[in-house]
Amino acid sequence: MKTRTCIVLIVSAVGATCAIAAGTIGTASAPPASAPIRMIAPLTEVKGVLSWDVLAKVKSVPSKDRVLPNFSKEVTALNDTEVKIQGFMMPLDPGEKQKHFLLSVNPVTCAFCMPAGPEGVVEVKSTMPVKYSFEPIVVVGKMAVLKNDPMGLFYRLTNASPISVK
Repeated sequence: MKTRTCIVLIVSAVGATCAIAAGTIGTASAPPASAPIRMIAPLTEVKGVLSWDVLAKVKSVPSKDRVLPNFSKEVTALNDTEVKIQGFMMPLDPGEKQKHFLLSVNPVTCAFCMPAGPEGVVEVKSTMPVKYSFEPIVVVGKMAVLKNDPMGLFYRLTNASPISVK
């Protein structure tokens, strides 16, 4: 019984924290349960930078022991090409600077959760350390479209480096 009470208290505390962050405490109605809580503005499209809408053009196909991606022709054409992509950095190791990290369409809101599904995340292997920031960054590198990654990733950017876009 103590475990159940503890879980209920934790869930209640998390829910209250999310409501405070979303600004729904004291309002007449709360956002729908499916509405994401945004503390950072969503990404805006940047000319010359690959859109996350393009990367989302993939369907999941059940396989024998896993789910595999079925990419659109537009996505498949990105394989082995140089692309620029913007997103929110999710470090994979401790430290202020990272050479191996995930870039996501959504900001990281929980240290234990993925900020998006596999179509909304790109693994980045950078040629130089990139300083962590809560703000979106833009990187350029060679895109790999992964058809059967053992970790379940759909995209990888290698030989990447941060760039400034105006």
